[in-house]
Amino acid sequence: MENEKVFAMSFSKVYGLLIAKAERKGRTRAEVEEVTSWLTGYTAQQIDDLMDSEIFYGDFFRQAPAMNPNREKIIGVVCGVRVENVENSLMRDIRYLDKLVDELARGKAMEKILRE
Repeated sequence: MENEKVFAMSFSKVYGLLIAKAERKGRTRAEVEEVTSWLTGYTAQQIDDLMDSEIFYGDFFRQAPAMNPNREKIIGVVCGVRVENVENSLMRDIRYLDKLVDELARGKAMEKILRE
């Protein structure tokens, strides 16, 4: 049930919080869009358009053009939860984005964040 609450949240609100977190740590909105694009296959323009829409956070991931197959290389803890152990695949994808933004905010190099 808790997952459903997250899935039904406004994309623009949640994504805005992710951008704010990165910007507080000296990173940019463009960098957040870059990691989001890498993960989901959306372009920066599509993400910007979705920020002005009524899309739910869960639908943002459900409708992603091309989830990156290398996302499974993302491991670690976010909010006390190991992302690789999240059973619900949609929630795992959401946690992957959380983890990428955490790494960005911590100053990790972009090539390491994008698992290159």
